[in-house]
Amino acid sequence: MPQVIQSNVGHEQKTSDTTFCGVRFDDLDAEQTLQCCAEISPKERFRFIVTPNVDHVVRLNKEPEIFKPLYQAAWLSVCDSRILQLLAKISGPVLHVVPGSDLTARLFADVIDKDEPVNVIGGNADVITKVIKRYGLSNMQHHQPPMGLRKKPESIASAAQFIVDNPARFTFICVGSPQQEMVAKAALKTADAKGLGLCVGASLDFLAGKVKRAPSWMQKARLEWLYRLASEPKRMWKRYLVEGPKIFIIWAKWVLAQK
Repeated sequence: MPQVIQSNVGHEQKTSDTTFCGVRFDDLDAEQTLQCCAEISPKERFRFIVTPNVDHVVRLNKEPEIFKPLYQAAWLSVCDSRILQLLAKISGPVLHVVPGSDLTARLFADVIDKDEPVNVIGGNADVITKVIKRYGLSNMQHHQPPMGLRKKPESIASAAQFIVDNPARFTFICVGSPQQEMVAKAALKTADAKGLGLCVGASLDFLAGKVKRAPSWMQKARLEWLYRLASEPKRMWKRYLVEGPKIFIIWAKWVLAQK
């Protein structure tokens, strides 16, 4: 039975926030974020949460016309990067780290009842089957959009309609950025979508064991990126060795702009 989460942060209350490297982050730690999510009712109008990391911030600064409206529409925006947290600490702002994969795991373990409806957009059938088995879920609805979702507005609309047609307290949108935020924003624009959308990328892959998390000591040492690079070099080399380092240029420009 999921535990009862006691909260001092009302989910309708606007939290204080800060803008760092062009991205808004709400001033919530991991426990407060979990509490806010736990308080959502399946009957409330749809809203969504984003978890920006280094890759997201780099791409937002590269394509602000695409990314900024998506992140601005989010109900909550929490930091999913210890590298961003460190850079912010050096230059002044305080960012709490709230990894989307950890938030997802806590929701399934501590908040979601095994018999309540849960939606998943993205993820393959094997991942869904393993997550259902791990948590004993009886009512998980799955929608698999096509590849190239970013350039298929009709498929984005179809994914948003899935949220409308399957009322649930939680919808995990796991199709990568900015596709997942596009789906969430499309659902936000409808009058009938309910509950909370969580844009959490590969989080279900971790829960299903398809992708392994770095050891906790590497996470704490801010070396999770190195673990993922070593685990999937062909897929991750460009992200971590070419695109990722651009965050330092973005950060330096942001620091200069604050003076």
